[in-house]
Amino acid sequence: MKYLLMIYSAEAAASAADEAQMLAAYGAYAGAMAEAGVMAGGERLRPAETATTVRLRGGKTELLNGPYADTREQLGGYFMIDVPDLDAALHWAARCPGAAHGSVEVRPVWPM
Repeated sequence: MKYLLMIYSAEAAASAADEAQMLAAYGAYAGAMAEAGVMAGGERLRPAETATTVRLRGGKTELLNGPYADTREQLGGYFMIDVPDLDAALHWAARCPGAAHGSVEVRPVWPM
């Protein structure tokens, strides 16, 4: 079953050393998932300030710069995994580097 692991964290500026350390941690994490054969995809997202939110109200399209929700933590990236069950998905979410400083939302994919 496929699950989406959505990684939320505060978008604070990081030092070059911290950024390099985080990229190495995510590289190792993605490598472990690939080696286990569970990774179906994943990407890092640009900062929330680059987002555009689209809404349809009264038959008219509204475009808002930035994220719609004003929250401390923003969606920073995701991994799509294919694992046997929720317990396995939660196991991989707990190993995600982002879980140590933010949160990882685990959501089952609803096939169309």
